[in-house]
Amino acid sequence: MKKWLALLLCCAMMLTLCAGACAEGVTLKTVSSFAGTDASADAYVEILKAFEAETGNTVEDSSATSDEAWKASVLNDFAAGNEPDVLFFFAGGADSAPILDKVVPIAEINAAYPGLNLTENAVLTEGDGKIYAIPSRPFWEGLFVNTDLFEQYGLELPTDWQKLETAIAKFNEEGIVPIAVSLSDIPHYIAEFAIIASGTPQEHMARPASLEEVPESWYDGMALIHELYEMGAFAKDVNATTEAVTSQMFKDKKAAMQIDGSWFANGIPQANMDSTIVIPFPTKAEDADPTAFIGGVSMGFYLTRKAWEDPDKRDQAVALLAYLTNADSAAKLGGYQFTGELLESSYDMINNANYMLSPFQDAMTKEARETWLLGCISSVADGTMSPAECWEKVMALKPFSAE
Repeated sequence: MKKWLALLLCCAMMLTLCAGACAEGVTLKTVSSFAGTDASADAYVEILKAFEAETGNTVEDSSATSDEAWKASVLNDFAAGNEPDVLFFFAGGADSAPILDKVVPIAEINAAYPGLNLTENAVLTEGDGKIYAIPSRPFWEGLFVNTDLFEQYGLELPTDWQKLETAIAKFNEEGIVPIAVSLSDIPHYIAEFAIIASGTPQEHMARPASLEEVPESWYDGMALIHELYEMGAFAKDVNATTEAVTSQMFKDKKAAMQIDGSWFANGIPQANMDSTIVIPFPTKAEDADPTAFIGGVSMGFYLTRKAWEDPDKRDQAVALLAYLTNADSAAKLGGYQFTGELLESSYDMINNANYMLSPFQDAMTKEARETWLLGCISSVADGTMSPAECWEKVMALKPFSAE
């Protein structure tokens, strides 16, 4: 009975929001990262279509795969006054800082539409103490492993550094790419985990204000990327290929390992889910924690100030925000569809961890992060830039000044 009552109340609220606008309908613009190979891309499109059918509105969606170029395009649109009405984007960090004056706090929306009771999750609190995004899709990141390839070549799983080195050498002999990664467009997984592997979790969590405060493990982590490059851990075109290509290599069993996130698990072929697992990236430093992984909640749905202040759009934009974040939509967009050994191993990684660490690249300013990830990593990997030169460039930009 309570479930039906909640459903009726929700429908009543949607009808209230729709009054006066659904007769003719309005056009709403959305942007998200539910696109490309994202396993929820189709679900997102279906949710938008259902909203259109139920309300008479039209939704123009411009979603794209999340990478540094996508982040930059979203921020550029906001700077130019071309922001959408509803946005799915990063929250609670440096990425969201530039847009806060152009999006509406959830508390303000709830005050005007109390019947909606939109979620205000403290995890996404911004520097000004306000919450602007409704969270969706908790995440984790780790080392994906094609276990059948390890079995085929008589290798132990890469649970420590020596076993990883042994596997890299063997897979090179057999013509299999050891670790699928692109350093040209999405290098942040290897960059973060190389630092975790090189020092304590506390050092990974450091937010140095000057070059002198940068932990030694951050230099060691960059050096570790070069070490992996030199031992042939990556494809020969690692500095030129794309993440789409390298991810397909892993799925096609042409690569043995890949560092990625829970969203990637959704895209693993069903037939591979019992021969694919995820584990913490192996550590090299004695004081590093071999159980540590990266995880958290970093993205959510926003309502823009532009839509809020448009009397013709406001009610319908709020209705769309509520629709995208209701329980049914949240399950479709935030739930993970992987099963088997892959699912069990993810539980093991999470339950056995001493630390779940936030990606520190999320706390960096845009310019500093892009300098580190896109200006440094590939050059450090091939030896044309030293770790010291990298951090000098990054720290000169005061990367954590937005915190």
